[in-house]
Parts: sequence; structure tokens; C-alpha cells
Amino acid sequence: MKNIFRKSIMIALVAALAVASLPLVRVAAAAENDPPSPSTEASHERLERIWARQLRIYERIGNGFERADTFVDRVQELIDRAAQNDKDVSAVQAALDAFEAALKEAHPVYESGKGLVNSHQGFDNKGKVTDPEKAKETVKAMGEKLREIKEAMDGTGRALHDALRTFREANPPPQPARDK
Repeated sequence: MKNIFRKSIMIALVAALAVASLPLVRVAAAAENDPPSPSTEASHERLERIWARQLRIYERIGNGFERADTFVDRVQELIDRAAQNDKDVSAVQAALDAFEAALKEAHPVYESGKGLVNSHQGFDNKGKVTDPEKAKETVKAMGEKLREIKEAMDGTGRALHDALRTFREANPPPQPARDK
């Protein structure tokens, strides 16, 4: 009885392995005129979304660079007025100096990204993928430029913002006297 049971189990295992080794997926090559597969379309849409997001970030950074001189001048005026009133402005001045140095380092990197934006290899003028391989390279290169800008700024904008907030909390503006 044990012998028959063992042989039955062995036959079942061999049959299971045979069925498991059979290919159950059909494979077909696409002809030249076949529409793109859904996964290709999804890949193109993803590249287009990434590229559009990168362009928005790049534009926002550009707007920041355009306003930077005015911002730095306004902060410097604040520091100068506070220093005339014998306030301790050393932390804010150090943060502003670091911010200005970072701007000078990051601006050339930003400018070098204009070539990528203008050529937009792999994308048409509307941001649609025309060549997936070139589009991937462009997205990767733009991502690297954006990372370089972030590294060059090294959080100095946030540090300046925090220094200004701390200064304002320590030195609130005088409130006008109210008549009772």
C-alpha cells in the first residue's frame, strides 16, 4: 500500500513540474504600423509629466534668481536699520552672506540648463515625446542640473528665512500707542 501511495505522489509531482515548465504567455512581435502598446504610452506620458514638472521647477528657480537682487537689497536694508538701532544682526548678516555666495555659485549652473530647455531633445515644442531615448537623456540631464542648483544653494534660503524669523521674534516691531 505504501508503495502505491509513493508512486502516486511521485507521478503527481512529475506532472506538476511538467505543467509548471510550460510557457503560458503568448509573445508576439509588433509590426511597424501597429499602435504603441499601453506600457509604451504610459512610459511616454510619465516622461512628459516629469519633463513638465522639471520645466515648472526651472521656471520657478529662474523667477527666484530674477527677484534675488531686490530681495537681498531689502534684507540688507533691514539689517542696516536694525544695526543703527543697536540690534544684534550678526546671525542675519551671516545668513544673508551665505545666501549671496550660494546665489553666485548656483546661477551659472542655472544658466547652463537653458541649453537643455531650449533644445528639449526627445520632446516637441508642446512637451510630447518624439524620441523616448533622447527624452530619457534630457530628463536625466535636467534632473542633474536641478540637483546641482539645490546642492549649490545648500539650504541657505531656508537658513536666511529662519534667521529673519528668529530676529523678528527677538525684536518685534514697535506697536503704535493707542489712545484710551
